[in-house]
Amino acid sequence: AITRRPGDATSQGSASARVWLVEVSDFQCPYCRMWHDSTYSAVVRDYVATGKVRLAYLNFPLQMHVNALPAAEAAMCASVQSKFWPMHDALFTSQEKWERLADPSAFFDSLGTRAGVDRTQWTTCVTKHLMRPLIEADKSRSEQRGVQSTPSFFIGDETIAGAQPYSEFRAAIERQLAKASKSPAR
Repeated sequence: AITRRPGDATSQGSASARVWLVEVSDFQCPYCRMWHDSTYSAVVRDYVATGKVRLAYLNFPLQMHVNALPAAEAAMCASVQSKFWPMHDALFTSQEKWERLADPSAFFDSLGTRAGVDRTQWTTCVTKHLMRPLIEADKSRSEQRGVQSTPSFFIGDETIAGAQPYSEFRAAIERQLAKASKSPAR
């Protein structure tokens, strides 16, 4: 399974959660935004906030989305300061404002400021592309697991492709929670 270390700033939820939901996503992907807008908050409310599920985000910037890599870098540089999730939400909710910009860096800078990042540290990280190796590693790991499009999700040993409705996620999570309750604690 694809997982990250529990302390990683791009994951949220209880470190002792027995089920992981791994989101493989592209900040410029309209279907990724659709999932964010329609399903993400319910998953967080019902499963992550209750300690049942640990949610992790893996970057998969698609080449066809010219601002996806800069957006991923902005989010990952925010993650160094534990501001990944506020930046994640800001990037998705403002996607239509930056997706067609020739240079979205000033816009991302304003999102970072609103997310509460230390501007000097964040700007150095972004301009020196310090997170690019981690973003490329996310994509490579996802490709090795067969991911070809975004969004894709791994819930325990199940895969969900696309921005499926909440009911699909709820059913998969409940199946995985039932499996986890039958297996010995790790």
